[in-house]
This record gives sequence, structure tokens and C-alpha cells, in this order.
Amino acid sequence: MVYITGDTHGDLLHLKSARLRKGDTLIVCGDFGFVWYGDARDARALKALSRKKYTILFVDGVHENYALLEQYPVVPAFGATARQLASNVFHLLRGEVYTIEDHTYFAFGGGEEPYEEGLRAEAKSYYERCMPSEDELTRGFAVLEACGNIVDYVVTHSPSAKAGGFIRGRGRREMAVGGLNVYFNAIEDRLTYKRWYFGSLHLDRKVSGKHLAVYRDIVPVE
Repeated sequence: MVYITGDTHGDLLHLKSARLRKGDTLIVCGDFGFVWYGDARDARALKALSRKKYTILFVDGVHENYALLEQYPVVPAFGATARQLASNVFHLLRGEVYTIEDHTYFAFGGGEEPYEEGLRAEAKSYYERCMPSEDELTRGFAVLEACGNIVDYVVTHSPSAKAGGFIRGRGRREMAVGGLNVYFNAIEDRLTYKRWYFGSLHLDRKVSGKHLAVYRDIVPVE
């Protein structure tokens, strides 16, 4: 069975409550964070994940060490290609459609970090890589068109502008809308799908009949 959760930020305790069995799959909606330091700490984290009986997949978020993440090999996986970090841990690449337990998933990581200008300048390469490139955006459209613009599920870090425009919590706050959120609107306008899962907002909440924000909860897809 396939399960979805939100931003793990390299925290093994996030997965402690997972009651997954051998052969199950867990998908993390960005800010995976288990490859971060470039030293033995990463190796220990991946070794702990490799002991899990289930498969762990993730899209990237805004809090990733891309320089380290992109050193891992890209291999054929789930009907497309993915970056393999351990025997059972894979990074789902932006704009790919994967077949997982007989269902199709459109995966698209990345996002826009609302840095203040000074911090953004200091972390320029970090910020630029978390934002998808024009080639990645174009490829996303092309891959979906090749599928007839039909998939079962969508997994992203950021929501579409439609889904994330207003989230009710303690009161109501408006989500800052960026170019990637608008791009996902364009995806929605042409795509037939069952449900869209996203992280980033650190909320566990059903936003609409088709949109689900995930964070700490570990929810079954079906």
C-alpha cells in the first residue's frame, strides 16, 4: 500500500509512528532533509532508513542540500528515472510520471523560499536550485501530454495557487503565491487526476475534495 506524509526535515522520529509493512511505499512531499551535512551524519541517517521494510520516495522541497543530493546516481525506477540514495530510498525527479503499485503519480518538487533580500543573496545558489528551471517546467507539461494529461495522483512540495490561496488555521491567513504555484494552476487546468498531495505549509488538512495538505500525518493514498 502507498502512504503519503509531509516534510520530514531529516527527522527520523517523523517516521516512528509509521505502521508500514514490507512491500509498502511511503512518499514524502518535500523537505526530505536526510542528505544535509555531507558527512557521517548523512550516512547514519540513510543507513537507518535502509533498515525500513518499506520503500521511501520523496520529492525535493526548499530545504534540501542540492549540491549533495545531486551526487547520487539517477537510475531507472518505477517506469521512469529517479535518484537512488539507498537500496530502498529514491528521490523522485521533477516532471516525471511514476507507476507505483499500479497507479500513476506525477511528481514535481521544488518551491520558493520567502527569504529576505539579504538572506537570499547569501544563499543564492541554494535558492536558485530549489526553484525549477524553465527546462523542468517545460518537461513537466510535455511528460503529462504524453500521458494524455491523465494521472491518478499528483505529489508536490508546493501547492497550486488554487489549493493554497487560503488555508484556515487559527484564523485565516493568505499564502504567498509565487511562479511555481501559478505553474501548478496551469497543470491543474489541463490534468485529470484523483487527488493532489502537497507539503510545505506544515499542515495536516483536507483543503478541497482533491487537495490534501500533509505534514506529520502518514495517510494512505487509497
